[in-house]
Amino acid sequence: MSEGLFRRVLVIGTGLMGTSTALALHRSGAEVLLEDLDAGNLRVAVSLGAGTPFSGASPDPEPDLVVVGVPPAVLGNVVADALERFPTSPVTDVGSVKAAALADVERLAPDAVERYVGSHPMAGSEQSGPLAARADIFDGRAWAITPHPRSRDDAIAVVEQLARTCGAFPVRLSPSEHDEAVALVSHVPQVAASVVAGLLTTAAEGHLMLAGQGIRDVTRIAAGDPKLWTQILSANATPVARLLHEAASDLQRFALTLEKLEPEELRDALERGGTGVRRLPGKHGARQESFTSIPVLLQDQPGELARLFADVGGAGVNIEDVRMDHSPGTPAGLVELAVHDDAVPALLAALERHGWTVHG
Repeated sequence: MSEGLFRRVLVIGTGLMGTSTALALHRSGAEVLLEDLDAGNLRVAVSLGAGTPFSGASPDPEPDLVVVGVPPAVLGNVVADALERFPTSPVTDVGSVKAAALADVERLAPDAVERYVGSHPMAGSEQSGPLAARADIFDGRAWAITPHPRSRDDAIAVVEQLARTCGAFPVRLSPSEHDEAVALVSHVPQVAASVVAGLLTTAAEGHLMLAGQGIRDVTRIAAGDPKLWTQILSANATPVARLLHEAASDLQRFALTLEKLEPEELRDALERGGTGVRRLPGKHGARQESFTSIPVLLQDQPGELARLFADVGGAGVNIEDVRMDHSPGTPAGLVELAVHDDAVPALLAALERHGWTVHG
């Protein structure tokens, strides 16, 4: 492999993460080969321009890297098989849990495990399958690299280059550190979202008409694939269960505080949540910045969002984040544009100049 460049990469598994990885690699100019037992997913990935189907015959030369993107229940088996089929290629995966996969690979391919380096791009969607894949899904996102004690240095370097090639920044962790981290920042939030969303199943329809962006933010990821999440949570059960017990204790204390009507304790608990949010990193892993959100009324008609972005961009204002809040029963909604504080005057002037209504 030339310095910093992939010539040929094999991606096994053409779901959301595998196809997105393939699209990002194809964007960089690499030849991407695709393999999947699901013929339908493979056809979709090929039609999206992610790569070409792998014939099964050993390519010459072997791939610079094999990337495995299959469900957690079979991840270790497929990685071990790839190590056997391609005896000189480094192999990585894009799975959500690392320790369980490594244990399977060590058991099934002990003589080749030094070429395996686990990885996990911290990006995705509540949607699944290749149709949800995007070449830019990893841009500016963290990509965990999880070498084990026997991982070869050159294999680690290749996997870190994969992250950079796909637009992400590599973060090195041990497999167990990774699993502890994702239990907190990914798996427990998934469970919490599912629990809160489950409360909506018994709510009166009239009550749901009051639903705003808050409940949508909290429950969005609950729409994820239950079959896939059952595998993920089962593979990382111990750290997730421990954190859920901790969260349950906090919720119990919160409930008792409400029952006793103790405002100071209630405020302390809410402030602790705010402190936690402020600890989250901002864009590209940097320290989180404070932005000002400007709510703009948006009519529900084709091209309005594109026109808004064009007007803002034409004024030289960079939009740092966007949130949309739909208005039930009306053909309009609010778009919150988050910008740096010093960009607010220019943004407001551009909105007024182009006839946009700023709400509030």
